[in-house]
Amino acid sequence: MLLPVGGLGMNSTMDDMNLIQQAQRHHLVVRELGEEIDLEIGPGDDDPSFANTPLMGGPREPTADEHDDTKQMAMVSQLPNDDQDMSKTQPAKRKKKVVKRWREEWADTYKWAYVDVKEGTPRIFCSICREYGRKHRRNPYGNEGSRNMQMSALEEHNNSLLHKEALRLQMASKDKIIVDKPIYVKALMSKTAGSIVEAALKRDPHEVEFIQSVQEAVHALERVIAKNSHYVNIMERLLEPERMIVFRVPWVDDRGETHVSRGFRVQFNQALGPCRGGIRFHPSVNLSIAKFLGFEQTLKNALSPYKLGGAAGGSDFDPKGKSDNEIMRFCQSFMNEIYRYLGPDKDLPSEEMGVGTREMGYLFGQYRRLAGHFQGSFTGPRIFWSGSSLRTEATGYGLVFFAQLILADMNKELKGLRCSVSGSGKIAMHVLEKLVAYGAVPITVSDSKGYLVDEDGFDYMKITFLRDIKAQQRSLRDYSKTYARSKYYDEAKPWSERCDVAFPCASQNEIDQSDAINLVNSGCRILVEGSNMPCTPEAVDVLRKANVLTAPAMAAGAGGVVAGELELNHECNLMHWSPEDFESKLQEAMKQTYQRALKAATDFGYQKENPEALVHGAVISAFLTIAQAMTDQGCV
Repeated sequence: MLLPVGGLGMNSTMDDMNLIQQAQRHHLVVRELGEEIDLEIGPGDDDPSFANTPLMGGPREPTADEHDDTKQMAMVSQLPNDDQDMSKTQPAKRKKKVVKRWREEWADTYKWAYVDVKEGTPRIFCSICREYGRKHRRNPYGNEGSRNMQMSALEEHNNSLLHKEALRLQMASKDKIIVDKPIYVKALMSKTAGSIVEAALKRDPHEVEFIQSVQEAVHALERVIAKNSHYVNIMERLLEPERMIVFRVPWVDDRGETHVSRGFRVQFNQALGPCRGGIRFHPSVNLSIAKFLGFEQTLKNALSPYKLGGAAGGSDFDPKGKSDNEIMRFCQSFMNEIYRYLGPDKDLPSEEMGVGTREMGYLFGQYRRLAGHFQGSFTGPRIFWSGSSLRTEATGYGLVFFAQLILADMNKELKGLRCSVSGSGKIAMHVLEKLVAYGAVPITVSDSKGYLVDEDGFDYMKITFLRDIKAQQRSLRDYSKTYARSKYYDEAKPWSERCDVAFPCASQNEIDQSDAINLVNSGCRILVEGSNMPCTPEAVDVLRKANVLTAPAMAAGAGGVVAGELELNHECNLMHWSPEDFESKLQEAMKQTYQRALKAATDFGYQKENPEALVHGAVISAFLTIAQAMTDQGCV
């Protein structure tokens, strides 16, 4: 019942009568408490003042005060005839029952509303911040059917600082919810290979990313498994990580509030040596992504000239918008749990998405403090306390070196070729830098909101400007305000731009089927994977049918592995690598990786011209190396 607080204390009995009649006319009933709210208005017509009256409650037994109200109403009926005649002159209105239902076009907008009892009184609450009050009290529907009042109430609510902060936290944790995604199952020629995928699906049915990476690996290994059934058991053992560590990471923000994130470290396989692998801080991180990254890193390390095990991990913590102190506290809390599993002969983490030199510095500092010595280093920190001079550039430079090797076998070169690059992080920026050095024309970069295209191509000055924009956490849109020949496209990807070579360097599954079709139509003939598993299975099928040559991330992205090992050699041997020496060694390592992948593909009947030759060859070479070590070491 709606009852203004000051109604009973008014001097005018006529005002009392109007208020009581209004309360009876707007008897509020709340139905279906939960995601949807139906506001049912009892007999009578709508009153414009309803939107401004406080919400007091739903149907309940009348209280003693309400009995007093009824008595007062009876007293009002004894008023002089003039007053009664005046009330009779009001036009008679047909009693009606109006049920306010959710409008379909606003259903998503009003998901924030729910009903709960506060101090014995039902209220409409914000489902995000669980509060009501001055910014949350107004009826979210406004008055009956009034779109303006509804949107006004919503705008007032959304402008609440409390709501904005709650919404930010909700968005950061949205990806924590497990959603059943359809898993695309490839048709395999061999029943034996199919049984491996079926077993993985049965064991981990909800780990979409991991199952996808397993399918791609098994598809590449079909001919290997067909020649030797012994590899089936090896593959089944390989697909189960040696160790999976899942832990909570409590941390305190600058306002003194406590938060809890979830941390992961998957040490996938150590048959070849101690683990190396990245740490990713991003809201989307879960066990499936940590396992997929660890599996890919295991194959990548096995393919590199250095024999290493593979690992990966991270947290669903989002470093965006956090202060340096908040990130430091989080990194220290993260390391408090995981340090006991790390070490030069166990596992050394490296940079990944959301983790740069700042985060690696905080992580290493806490590790050094807990371990009590300076032995070893994490791959990626600054040169003045550890690391090689070109560590951060290694992965991006390696991608361009790998593309140059592919083109050299075709008697072509990068000079003059238009290149589309996605992402705008460390890898993407160094790809741009080395492409310019080789005379190519890089034309695009992207971020989470859209992509930027510069028809004139980026040069060193423009790349520096892009770095400044990213360092200041500004949008790439600001670039087009300075360079007139550039344009920023919202909510779009760069794959429809005319190009000869594509470098996806953003995230997994960034190229879907429609993007692959756009790439083919835009003239792309070579795709060099900078990010792990950048193409969906449907996109892979499109690119294969269009004969787009694909350089897999486990081969083309091996530059980071090479740099990490050179870094440790530098530390142990106290040698000084000049940038020229380092780049020369990186080029040689990329050449060895390319030749190993190509040789393995040829040995198993994949022609050099086959668009998937490098993909299959890289997986085959890496797997055979791991399988031999696992066989030699027995069932462990």
